[in-house]
Amino acid sequence: MADKIDIKNNLFVLVKMIRYNLKIIFGNRFVWFLVAALGFFLFFAIQMVWNNETMGEDMVYNLLIFPGILLIFYPSVFGIQHDDDSRMLEILFGIPNYRYKVWLVRLIMIYTLVFLIILLFSEFASILLYRVNVAEMSYQLMFPIIFLGSMGFMFSTLIKNGNGTAVAMVLIGVALIILQDAMRNTQWNPFLNPFDIPNNLNEVIWESTIHKNRIFLGIGMLVFVLYGLFNLQKREKFV
Repeated sequence: MADKIDIKNNLFVLVKMIRYNLKIIFGNRFVWFLVAALGFFLFFAIQMVWNNETMGEDMVYNLLIFPGILLIFYPSVFGIQHDDDSRMLEILFGIPNYRYKVWLVRLIMIYTLVFLIILLFSEFASILLYRVNVAEMSYQLMFPIIFLGSMGFMFSTLIKNGNGTAVAMVLIGVALIILQDAMRNTQWNPFLNPFDIPNNLNEVIWESTIHKNRIFLGIGMLVFVLYGLFNLQKREKFV
């Protein structure tokens, strides 16, 4: 009987937590970021069709990566500030195992939501521009998107201000763009396009580079999330 009550209480807490986090993810400016991502995608997709540009999987990947970054930007960068502004931070820190029960669930929800939207965008691109494997395209896109989202989350726990974190992420993004020529076809490039195979590179070597790049991004995601969750244990720095 006691076990049933515990299960019921845990489910109730989980449902309440999901509802709260959905309000944060969908609230305030996220809708505008979603509209901006859709507008960016449609504008350039229509422009490519109008200009009869030669399309390929590499072009579709490049077209979709920026909308994906826009989608992940707001919830990962402004989430903690939203908790602070709504005076929920003090309450959340009172929950046992705070980092796992709240922010870890929120991050999973954010990444799942963005993946579903990217699937939809990929389907649109497959219909409008060039036939692609929607699942494979979305899977590959999520590596740089989650990498940058996790980085934004980590910096938000260090800076503790959404606008400040946004400025830091924009500066990092600009730096990465400047370094693109140097990193273009290397495993260290967060924006490496796995569908853009260099003409002068052996396909086996290219596959190895992609594999190493995805490992690099995966380890980066894990380190950023764990470090961010560790920072959230320092209650006195946030409240």
